[in-house]
Amino acid sequence: MSQTARADDAGPIASDVVPGIGTVLSAVTMVAMLVPVRSGVDDPTVLTGAGFALAAVLAFLAQRHGGLEGRIAGPIAAVSSVAVVMLAGYALNQGVTAPATLPTSSVSVPIVFVAFVTGGLTAAAGVADYHGISGQGLVRRSLQVVVLSGVGIAGLLVTPLVYAILSLPVSALLEPVSEVEDTVFTQFCMAIGTTLVVGGYLALTDRDLSFIDLRRPTLRDIGWTVGGLVVLFGALFVISVVMQSAGVESADHSTTQRAQENPQLMLVLVPFAVLIIGPFEELLYRNVIQKSLYDSFSRAGAVAVASVIFAAVHVLAYATAGLGAVIASLGTIFGLAIVLGTIYERTDNLLVPALIHGVYNALLFANLYFTYG
Repeated sequence: MSQTARADDAGPIASDVVPGIGTVLSAVTMVAMLVPVRSGVDDPTVLTGAGFALAAVLAFLAQRHGGLEGRIAGPIAAVSSVAVVMLAGYALNQGVTAPATLPTSSVSVPIVFVAFVTGGLTAAAGVADYHGISGQGLVRRSLQVVVLSGVGIAGLLVTPLVYAILSLPVSALLEPVSEVEDTVFTQFCMAIGTTLVVGGYLALTDRDLSFIDLRRPTLRDIGWTVGGLVVLFGALFVISVVMQSAGVESADHSTTQRAQENPQLMLVLVPFAVLIIGPFEELLYRNVIQKSLYDSFSRAGAVAVASVIFAAVHVLAYATAGLGAVIASLGTIFGLAIVLGTIYERTDNLLVPALIHGVYNALLFANLYFTYG
């Protein structure tokens, strides 16, 4: 926990508010996991998830009634809730959704997905409980996560906005625009848009360019770069093997679909991966979002939260598949983001994760070219 984050963590409400919120969230999670059972679904994954959710409920209740300390109840609830998230995600991937129609509406909500979300929030409450964070501290952290999630979403949405504005004069000069030209133009729009978002955030938070951790790499940084690239591909391999062994289906990234239609685009994207995609995504999600989270979270916590944000903003890239497949792909993105976030946290040099990310993407693009070319 950062020193600046401890100021509002103390106080009598620290032992009551967070466990109370955790109790409610874990109870909702348990009910959501039991809905498929009431609907006649006899799936051990769902039943096991409900059992873990019950364990979280009991841990929080035991603390509230004096049976357990927060440093014991919190980890029990957090670990149990992480298990619920994984089991709910697996159930969704296997097609167990338990859809329910909202009252006075035709909108159908997959109840198991509700358990997936509330389980994640319960895990966060368990971690907060372990650290003795007060209700005020929890609110402050939650608000910061919401704001920085908005920054991440802005980084996602600004590219098409810049594209729409700049394409008006450019399209007149390049009409008709080929798919290769459009791809190149989009990459430059991403660089411009991300720069605008980062610059706007620094201005609004009274920060200057010294906030950007960019410096000449040392031998240690070079070692982290080489090792990090190996670890990143190793993590991808392990995650892929585990998912395949469990029968988990993942979604294809929109880039894969483009590669199938026009493999030549992958050769165009290879240099842009190193020059634009890696550097600018790392600038926004690691240097800006993750580093800002250091103000309120431990460094490990900041890595985890920033990785959740990074994975969440990729949802549109996989949106053509079903919910369960999308969740599986975002889980992979989350795991890779943990690696990149940890490397940035250890080096405090943006250049290291930017280069790893860029080379990683470039190799994936090259592989797509050879696969479909």
